[in-house]
Amino acid sequence: MRLLLQSPDAVSAAIGGELTPDALFEAYRPPVDTDRGWMRCNMVTSVDGAATGADGKSGSLNDDADHVVFEQLRAAAAAVVVGAGTIRAEGYPPLTVADDLVRLRRDRGLADRLVLVVVTQHGEVPPTVQGVTDGSVLVALPRSSGLVDEARGHVGDGNVLVCGDDHVEPDELVRQLGDRRLHHLLCEGGPGLLGTLLAAGLVDELCYTIAPHVVGGDAPRTVGERGTPAELDLRLLVEQDGTVMGRWLVRR
Repeated sequence: MRLLLQSPDAVSAAIGGELTPDALFEAYRPPVDTDRGWMRCNMVTSVDGAATGADGKSGSLNDDADHVVFEQLRAAAAAVVVGAGTIRAEGYPPLTVADDLVRLRRDRGLADRLVLVVVTQHGEVPPTVQGVTDGSVLVALPRSSGLVDEARGHVGDGNVLVCGDDHVEPDELVRQLGDRRLHHLLCEGGPGLLGTLLAAGLVDELCYTIAPHVVGGDAPRTVGERGTPAELDLRLLVEQDGTVMGRWLVRR
């Protein structure tokens, strides 16, 4: 992984030099203590702005370079927040942290277990996480879905978060996760959820992988229609095999 650009207060490394796994983990450190809260979103896009490949899945844009940063970002998070539609489309299972990153995670004061938070507006629990009742999967839904009891049956009584009446309220979701000491959050989409979080003013940082592909057609963009304009400050760029990955902080 080659360092292309970093902000002056970031990890000390030579521009153009190779980053070790430890240095890469440090380069993606949030600029605040995790106990104060931080919402980071990680998305992949083609050069022409598509959020998915020709097969309709974001996974077809991913490659080995993206996977390295993907695993680093997960290891640095207390919980990963994902929309139910994305979980169904991409086949998300309960999450784990790579063995070689557990030490770095512990040094950051994070628990070994990485929690997956499923955000479902309709209340349906994706099949890939049904039956996971050990607390590694939480389900956030609105009361109006009428499926609160069914969701509890799938993931356990204490693992369902009712975060609003008619739809999942982003502020309430973040508050309830904070009550569980899940302060450092990583959102992996999809575009609708990212747009909602941006509109609510909850996103602190956007991490993007720019894959060396052109998709064309009418592929979706990474931010859904509810997203609002935001100005960003570039903090980091790294590159491997033509894939560029970066961090942008949302201006307040």
